[in-house]
Amino acid sequence: MAFSSRLLSKSKQLYSGHILLQREHAVPVRFFAKEAAPRPALKGDEMLKNIFLEVKNKFETAMSVLRKEKITIDPNEPAAVQHYAKVMKTVREKADLFSESQRIQYTIQTRTQDIPDARTYLLTLREIRIRRGLTDELGAEAMMMDALEKIEKELKKPLMRNDKKGMGLLMAEFDKINKKLGIRREDLPKYEEQLELKIAKAQLEELKKEAVEAMETQKKREEFKDEAMVDVKSLDIRNFL
Repeated sequence: MAFSSRLLSKSKQLYSGHILLQREHAVPVRFFAKEAAPRPALKGDEMLKNIFLEVKNKFETAMSVLRKEKITIDPNEPAAVQHYAKVMKTVREKADLFSESQRIQYTIQTRTQDIPDARTYLLTLREIRIRRGLTDELGAEAMMMDALEKIEKELKKPLMRNDKKGMGLLMAEFDKINKKLGIRREDLPKYEEQLELKIAKAQLEELKKEAVEAMETQKKREEFKDEAMVDVKSLDIRNFL
């Protein structure tokens, strides 16, 4: 017990930081914060103060949820992954943060709003997917580009997004692709849930990796050489927040 307690004495950085602020998969407070309604113009100092208070409130709200929930660091146990995903969903809802799918949607909206042509739009979607570490297991992107090629050959010119007739033809082709792949709009919530479970599993894997590495590092110190390493699954993150 002494080993695990001393090992995680700086756990606010190790655990709470990684739960909320992992770069690749988790829920960075500022980056995921939902877009606020327009506010009156503020002076620099007042604006910074408001931003700080907003981030502080969101962080404290998130931590209040995490302090109440027992999280088991076991990425290989489906029940542990599901519970972790449920906890993080509660964090997002109470702290008013974006989910991963909402963040992707927001990124797409902001990155593509000024793109005039369909080809650049699709290429930008591909770039966003790659940057977010998402895989195109069904090969949908290639099918979409083929559909665009078909429409542009029919039009004999590049397809612009303000071309209602041309975009209607492209959307009809996309509907055929979705049908072929078995993708239905009504199943989108299911796909979002699957994505969140994948992210939860990845977060738990990262937490486990870093906890083991930290214990192995501490084990090399003289005062810990005779102590056995604890099972990561036995650690209760709430004790170190």
